[in-house]
Amino acid sequence: MKITSMKNNYIFWTAPVILLASACGNNKQTAPVVAPTPVNVVEAKKAAATYYDNYQGTVVALNTVELRSQVSGFITGIFFKEGEVVQKGKPLYEIDRRKYMDAYQQAQANLLSAEANLTKAQKDVDRYNMLLKNDAIARQTVDQATAAYETSKSQVAVAKAAVSSAKTDLSYATISAPFTGRIGISQVKLGAQITPGSTLLNTISSENPIAVDVVINEQDINRFYKLQQRSTDTTFKLQLSDGVTTYNKPGKILAIDRGVNNQTGTIKVRVKFDNDQDILKDGMSCVLKVLNNESGVQVQIPYKAVTEQMGEFFVFVAQDTVARQLKVTLGHRVGFDVVIMNGINAGDKVITEGFQRLQDGGKITLGGAAPAATQKAQQAK
Repeated sequence: MKITSMKNNYIFWTAPVILLASACGNNKQTAPVVAPTPVNVVEAKKAAATYYDNYQGTVVALNTVELRSQVSGFITGIFFKEGEVVQKGKPLYEIDRRKYMDAYQQAQANLLSAEANLTKAQKDVDRYNMLLKNDAIARQTVDQATAAYETSKSQVAVAKAAVSSAKTDLSYATISAPFTGRIGISQVKLGAQITPGSTLLNTISSENPIAVDVVINEQDINRFYKLQQRSTDTTFKLQLSDGVTTYNKPGKILAIDRGVNNQTGTIKVRVKFDNDQDILKDGMSCVLKVLNNESGVQVQIPYKAVTEQMGEFFVFVAQDTVARQLKVTLGHRVGFDVVIMNGINAGDKVITEGFQRLQDGGKITLGGAAPAATQKAQQAK
């Protein structure tokens, strides 16, 4: 139907305006208010932070000797129990002594004969000199007697050397412990034939004190030189090969090797430990724990409060009713806590629960935040 009246025209054009105004009025409604996020906080604290750097090490005896014979023969005696601690000088093996005893006795007899000849020659010289004073003997006879005397002296010296050599060979027939230590399993049995210098009889090593060898980078040399001068009972600790047990004796640097290996850029350090309870054994693997230079009183917070973004670490700190995100530098872990090198101060209120949905400057309310594990479970539902 065609509308011609002015009145109707006026109504026709004003109706959309009324509707538009009504629509604009609806867009001006107030946005919903976001509720503050409930969080839990922990105050950053200063506490003793003691932590260690780990170095893979090997237990080594300070003295180890392979026992070998210096004379040939057959084993006629073994005088120890395998694996026991033997005292210095204790006889361990005996090689057939008979031929060495015979040689020693023959050398002694030869010495007695040479000494008798020397005595006779001495008397001849004395007698001929008396006759020479009275012109009762020719000078030539005196000279011959003197020469015979000197020859006899040299024969005595040769005989003494032969006795000493035979005595040494006889002593080599009995192999004794060169120092107090633990002897291993014998490599030969009774009746075995021994070749001088090549047949290994056994190995003996000292046990107390004992040492641990570690290899360090050359950049750490100065640090270990300082530790050698100022180490304390807590500087070095030893973790045994089970990964759990910590050795209950402190260590001290015994030696730093003479130079750096130019192939690897490393140097060997030897740390000495008391081993009176015979816990450490030569050849054991272990971990040497060296007190870190940064140990001391440090700012610490729970590690769970830290978040990582692109290789950087952040924490949220409660400032009244607002959460502020701060970048921090982490130190070592200490149990469930972590050392903060910089970024926050002792006394700051660090948010430990509820920060997962926070942004810098977000509104918060203290208390009532569920632990992270509970939040994940609720989100899964």
